[in-house]
Order: sequence, then C-alpha cells, then structure tokens
Amino acid sequence: MNPLSKPWIWSWGAAAIVFFLTLALTSGRGAGELAYAALSFGAFAAIVGLGQMLVITLGPGNVDLSIPASMTLSATLALKVMGSEPGTAFFGLFVALAVGFGTGLANYALIFLLRLPPIIATLAASLIYQSIAIWSNRGLRIKPPPELADFATGRMFGVPNVAWVGIALAVAVWIVLEKSAWGRWLLASGQNLRAARLAGVPVESVRAATYISVATFAGLAGYLLASFSGGAALNMGAEYLLASIAVVVIGGSSIAGGNSNVPGVWGAALFMFLVVSMLNSYGAGAGVRNVLTGIIIIGIVIAASTKRVRL
Repeated sequence: MNPLSKPWIWSWGAAAIVFFLTLALTSGRGAGELAYAALSFGAFAAIVGLGQMLVITLGPGNVDLSIPASMTLSATLALKVMGSEPGTAFFGLFVALAVGFGTGLANYALIFLLRLPPIIATLAASLIYQSIAIWSNRGLRIKPPPELADFATGRMFGVPNVAWVGIALAVAVWIVLEKSAWGRWLLASGQNLRAARLAGVPVESVRAATYISVATFAGLAGYLLASFSGGAALNMGAEYLLASIAVVVIGGSSIAGGNSNVPGVWGAALFMFLVVSMLNSYGAGAGVRNVLTGIIIIGIVIAASTKRVRL
C-alpha cells in the first residue's frame, strides 16, 4: 500500500515542513528548543483533540463546544481543593477528572433527555460551567503544589512530561478503538446509526461514554495546563475550542463520522503550534497570524480531502 494513502501522513508531513521553515530563519539554531516547545504545548491540544475525535466519530452533528469551560472549571476546582499544599496532587487530579466526568454526563443528559442538538446542548452547558468557575475562582490565582508544578514543567528522557501523558493517552485511545468491542461500536454508530442500532449495538451507551470521555479528557488537560502555567485563568481553555476540532480534521479523521485517526491528531497538534511559531518568527501581528493560520488550515484540509477522494 502506498504510505501516502494513510491520512495521518499529511499532518505529520505538514508539521515537518513548518518546522524546517521556522528553523530556516535561524540557520538551524534552536531546533531542540523548538521541538521541545512543540511537544509541550502540542500535548494539550492533542489531549483535548483525542476526546473531540471520539465525539466527531459518532457522526454528523456531534461535537462538544464545552471543552474550554470544562477545562477551566476542572482546573479551578482542582487547584482550589489542593490549595498549593504539598502532597495533594493526586487528590487534585481526582477532582479534575471527576468534574470532567460530571460535565460530560450533564452534556449527554441534555442531549438525550431534552433531545437538544449536541452543538446547542454543549454550548449552553458551557455557559453554566464557566459561570461556576467564575463564582468559585473569585479572582484568586492559586498556584499548584510544588511537586505538581515540577512534574508539569519537567521532562523525562528529554521529552516533556506533559507530552508523555498525551502519548500514553493516545496509545490507550488507539488500543480501545482498534482492539475493543466499544471501539467497534463507536465506529459502527458513526458510519450508520440506524444500522448499528438494528445490529444490536448499544448506541446510547456508546454516545454517553463518548461525551463523558471528551469532558474527562478536557478535565485532565485543564489540570495539566494550570499546573504547567502556574495557575488557572478563566480564559485558559478559549483557544482549545477551535484547536480541538482543527486537529481532528487536519489529522485525517472524517468530519462525517465513522472514522478516527489517533496518530493524525498528534501530528496536527504539532503542526498548529509550529504554524504559530513560524508566523511569530516572521514578525506577523496577531491579526495576520490568525488569518494566515486559518488559510493554512483550510488548505491542508482541502488537500487531504482531495487526496482521499482520488484514492
């Protein structure tokens, strides 16, 4: 089989091209620092992107717009219960994951019980989550415990610890999708919901688990991001709404559902960070960066989609 037929190749190839274009400005200097930064910041986009990928795999109309609010609420409450006290990192992690689980369950309840479209349900719910985060935060910026901050900003074998977490999560998601019955049910539901239901697939259980998973991943990402940046901010998850969707599409997963691409999510996450870094290196202003980033993303999506159609 032609290796170029694999959708994830395109996101990794685009990331490599942008990486070397950025290095061209410095005559090859700073390659290690750039790669380290890409792995560090790309990890957060990869983690939320993996969750969004699962939801989008469910089929058209399925998307979670509450990711930024879930990240903020999970991080805010986790830091509040830890209170910067040493030895509380695991308790804070439990709280962050529990909050993510709860927001995911609430999202699914709105979708299932009230029959709301996912885009409306998750958008409306995000306003509630953000309001709770504002109420609980009250302008305070609580620092993470020292050992947690050291872990979030540290490295192992030259690779950022947050990247190791993202890689481990990607491997776990890949195993579930490729080797488990739940993974087969998810893909079947996304390919043809009615046929999956007639075949005995527990469609609603799959949907519930998927929406809970994406919110739990968001909770983990918020916990790590707050620990990495030294505290939770009320707008800390804002940039990850577009990023969580873009890395899925650029990474080669089908926006129509029924198809996931775990390696592509990581390649796309690195690509998006490197695009911003390249534009910063060229001295582009914020407005120019946003426009050019959007154009580049659209170009990559069109190119990958055209290639898949020809194949």
